[in-house]
Parts: sequence; C-alpha cells; structure tokens
Amino acid sequence: MKIYENFEKRLLRNYVIGSTAAVLGVGGVFVFTTLRLSTLEFSILCGILLTSCFVMFSLEYVFFRMHTAVFKNYFSKQKPTIQLAEKTYFHAHHFPIRTVKRILGPHLLGLSIPALSLTAIAISLDYLSLPYYYMYLASLGAILVAGMHAIIEFFLTTKAVQPVLRSIQERTLKDHGKILSLATSKHISIQRKIQWSTLFIGTFPLLLFALANQVRLYHLSAPVNGSYWSWAFFILLIGISFAIYGAYLLFKDIQQPMNELQAGMYEVRTGNSNAKVNDLYSDEFSKLIKGFNHMAQAIQSREHENKQLLESFFATMAATLDARDPYTAGHSLRVADYAMKIGQMAGLPFQQLVQLRKAALLHDIGKIGIPDVVLLKEAKLTSEEFEQIKKHPVIGADILAQVQPFDAMQPLLPGVRYHHERYDGKGYPEQLAGENIPIFGRIIAVADAYDAMTSDRPYRKGMTHEKALAILEEGKGTQWDPYLAQLFIEEMSLKSIS
Repeated sequence: MKIYENFEKRLLRNYVIGSTAAVLGVGGVFVFTTLRLSTLEFSILCGILLTSCFVMFSLEYVFFRMHTAVFKNYFSKQKPTIQLAEKTYFHAHHFPIRTVKRILGPHLLGLSIPALSLTAIAISLDYLSLPYYYMYLASLGAILVAGMHAIIEFFLTTKAVQPVLRSIQERTLKDHGKILSLATSKHISIQRKIQWSTLFIGTFPLLLFALANQVRLYHLSAPVNGSYWSWAFFILLIGISFAIYGAYLLFKDIQQPMNELQAGMYEVRTGNSNAKVNDLYSDEFSKLIKGFNHMAQAIQSREHENKQLLESFFATMAATLDARDPYTAGHSLRVADYAMKIGQMAGLPFQQLVQLRKAALLHDIGKIGIPDVVLLKEAKLTSEEFEQIKKHPVIGADILAQVQPFDAMQPLLPGVRYHHERYDGKGYPEQLAGENIPIFGRIIAVADAYDAMTSDRPYRKGMTHEKALAILEEGKGTQWDPYLAQLFIEEMSLKSIS
C-alpha cells in the first residue's frame, strides 16, 4: 500500500499546486489586475472565487476517489488475480487521460458554474458594477486556464504513475509469471500529445492577452472600431496557425527517427540480425540509434556464435555415433549429403535444407541408447534384438528434445523419429503411411536406405550402385515415397553416366 499512498499524495500535491496556480494565480491576476474594483467589489469577487474553488475541489475530490479506487483495490490485495492486475495496469496507463477529463469536466464546471452564477446574482443585486458581457469573457478565460492546467497535469500524472506501473509489472511477474505490456493495446498518440501541448503553450498567452485587452478596452470605454477587430482576429489567427504548424513540424521531426527505429526493431524481431538504422541525426536520437546499432551488432555476433556451437554439436554427435561402429564410419555424413540432394531437387527452401542436413546428420543418434552387444553384433539379429534396434528413432528424438534451445531442435525431430516409416504404413515406430510421414522422414528414409545398401558390413559386402538403385525403383510407393525416390534415382543415374 505504500506505493499507492505515495502515488496518491503526489497526485494530490500536484493537483492542489496546479489548481491554485491556475485559478488563484493566473485567473486571479487576470481578474484583479484587469478590472478596476472598489474594496467591496474586490471582497465580493474574492468570496465568489474562494466559494467556487471549494465547490471545485469537493467535486474533483469525489471523481478523484472514483478514478483511484481501482489502484486502492489492487494494492489492498495480498495476491491480486491476473485479471485485476491487467485491469489496473491498463487503467494506470490511461490515468493521465482521465486526469485531463477531470479537469475539463468536473474541475472546470465545478469552478465556472458556481462562479458565474454567484457573479450574476451579485450583479443583479447591484453588489457588483460589472457588465454581464464580462461573464462571457470570464467563461472563455476559464476554458483557456483549464486547458493549460490539463496539459500540465497530464505530464505530471504521467510521471507520477510510473512507479505504480513498475510495481504492478513486478508483482504480476512474481505472482503469475506474466509480463504485462501495452504493446498490443491502444496507445496515447505522441502526435496528439505534441499537437495539443504546443497548441495550448503557443496560443494560451496570446488568447489570454486578447481577453485581458478586450476587458481593459471595454472598461476604459475606449473607442473600438471594426478595423481593430479585423486586425485582432488576423493576429490571433496567425498565432494559432503558427502553433498548429509548429506542432506538426515538431512531430514529423520526431516521427522519422522513431519510425526508423521501430522498423529496425521489427527486422531484429523477425530474425534479421543484420538490421541497421542510418544515423542521420544531430540530437538525442543519434545516441538512441547508435545504441540500437550496437545492440543489433551484438545480437548478430551472438547469433553467429550460437550457429557455430550448434554446427559443432551436430558434427560432434554424428562423429561420436560413427565412432561406436567402425563399419559405419561416415554413414551420417553421407546420408546428410544424399538428403540434401533430394531436398534441393524437391525444391525445399534454403532454411528447410539447412534443417534437413542437421536432421540427417543426427538421424541415428538414438543408437547411442542401444547396447553394444546388439548394435555391434556381426551375425544376424534375433527378433528380440531387432526390436531393440527399432527403438533408436524414438530414443534419438527424445534425446534431441532435451537439447536447448528447443526451438532450434524442434524442426529436426520429425526426420529423426520417422526415418524408418514406410510409405505403405508398415514401418516403425508409429506405422505412418503416405504423406502423413513428415517430409524429412521420407527424404532421410531414401538417403539412409541407399547408403546402407552400398556400404560394406561385417556380414556382407555393399551392393553395387546399380543394384541399390534398382531396389529403390522396386520399392517406390511401398517402402519409399515414389516422388522423392524417383528424384534420387534420376540424380544418381545421371552421376553414374557422367
């Protein structure tokens, strides 16, 4: 609750100081320095102003309590639910806008309605010798002062709410393991912030002076003709137009580097570690862009190191497997080369070809879990021993599933697990058939079979190239995918001819 209490105190302090400065400072100075008042009239207006302030503060306090009730409810809980945390988090992000609405709503009306009503009564009872026209000018001045006050309170509240947001994020991560973010929700547009801020900052002094000047001229009964009002309107129009155009140019100047940084971050997020933003700026954005480029370069370097580590891992695992059986040395590398040929002829994209090679290198990694007495047996295997051998695709997939990061291993698992499935559904471990067998499994099955047939074994000599291709031809559509097997046969037949 301490964070909420500090937040509440800071908001109230900002509000009281801002309201006092706006109403009693700007408004009071505007009224009491512009008008010529008697002592009695001065006292009456002071009373009206203080009474109106009391009504304004009371009404504003009611709405303030309504708007902060969500925070009080959240911080009073020992362990808030994820739904309450999300609700409070988004409420906090939009709290500065609610502050603006309070000032332009109950704040403005709570001051102006009582003030105008009491002033009208005082004028009708002859306690004030002011024309009713001044009430119209006073209402315009109140809107100006309230707008300026709202802009200031918006930025002060934005700063004050940040510790609350940080606390909600940390508690939600600790209690529910979820990171709260506004990334996919509606933001408060920076364009609106700049345009409205610049508009009020640029035109507030001008318009306030125009109102004061109007009161002063009216009070002095100075002759004001149509040409004066044409001139005054023209000057005001120029001032407002300049403020609007200046806000537009300021936003565009900020928007360009922001868009470039955002585009660069999108490139990094989608896997392009070569992303770079050109540094064309001489302000603080130059430091941001330099930091982004440094970050992108570090990510690229780390990604290159990770790729090298993974490649080294694949090669080491394949070599370790081949070292267990000197008669199959080089089998994994040859299967990887054959699989790559089939993948290229089948038109697989580059990224899939990279993954296919890795899967082919590790397709027999599960044989690490097969006892030597079975794996290295020179005689024909018994049915029980063959059942043990048939477990190696599942063992291999289970081994790779434990390697982190899982995202890097996941695309390889189908090739390792299903390279002994048959196209007719009589293979193992799951008796998948046809194109239900993942494409990596179907490709590696062809490559593995060809290398197994053409390699020497302790109990037999390897087949000739022609005989192995003939067996593949005969097994199309039953043991192997007919399209992939045909691609490989054609490629290897052309090689033998050449």
